[in-house]
Amino acid sequence: MIKLGEIQNLTVMEITDHGLMLGDNKPAFDSNDRALLSEETILLPKNQSKGYKLGDKVNVFVYRDSEDRPVATTAEPLITLNKVARLKVKEVTKIGAFLDWGLTKDLLLPFREQTKKVEKNDEVLVALYIDKTGRLSSTMKIYHYLLPNSPYAADDRVEGTVYEVSGNFGTFVAVDDIYSALIPKNELFHPIPIGARIECRVVKVTDDGRLTLSTREKIHLQMDADARLVLLSLHAAGGFIPLGDKSSPEAIKARFGLSKAAYKRAIGALYRAREISIDEDGIREIPKD
Repeated sequence: MIKLGEIQNLTVMEITDHGLMLGDNKPAFDSNDRALLSEETILLPKNQSKGYKLGDKVNVFVYRDSEDRPVATTAEPLITLNKVARLKVKEVTKIGAFLDWGLTKDLLLPFREQTKKVEKNDEVLVALYIDKTGRLSSTMKIYHYLLPNSPYAADDRVEGTVYEVSGNFGTFVAVDDIYSALIPKNELFHPIPIGARIECRVVKVTDDGRLTLSTREKIHLQMDADARLVLLSLHAAGGFIPLGDKSSPEAIKARFGLSKAAYKRAIGALYRAREISIDEDGIREIPKD
């Protein structure tokens, strides 16, 4: 069976003025030594068919041309069916964006399949699928196309692309642009835009093989970084910040991007190191002798 959107090895069934007719089985011949075409064949255009003879195998990708006809090409696309890839936006039109996927006919990214507004020359992470009309199309809604069972384990450092933000769950990330991962809401202290490339720590691997991530280090390492952040902020503020260990979580997050627990750990470490004093009205830097 010839499959739309996939690279496949097909057989030269007939040579015509327009190119090669390819099929997915071995050719049979009639008494005049002409190939008997299978019920399903596809054209490989003449400009790509030189050097082949009847019975040869050809690796081709099958898609629809500018006139919406199924056609084969020996060009290798940047993405195949049900896979995910990063593609460049060539133009934006009234029906959606068109992406460069390595073929002469650009790939449509409909507006309804965009998770954010895209612009010309943007790079977007998309999956390739067949729409209801039988055409190849792309989508930025890639959750169901990403793979579980990555090679990563807890505490590994990974890189990925943010592809969706959910108010209920958190920020969804495609690790290596292949594997499914989530930064839960409680691990997010700054909004991260769709399309951003980020580095994270693997917190755990879920039972279904997906990754749970954090943008923060393990507590003992993160505490040092948070303490440095607070101390630098104190310097910049002239030695006093009106936020103590009893301040609201919202005020702390707005000022430092930290949870209240992380802030208390940080100022506790600075207090024990005699870098600051913790007073009723906030924290103060202790001057050096």
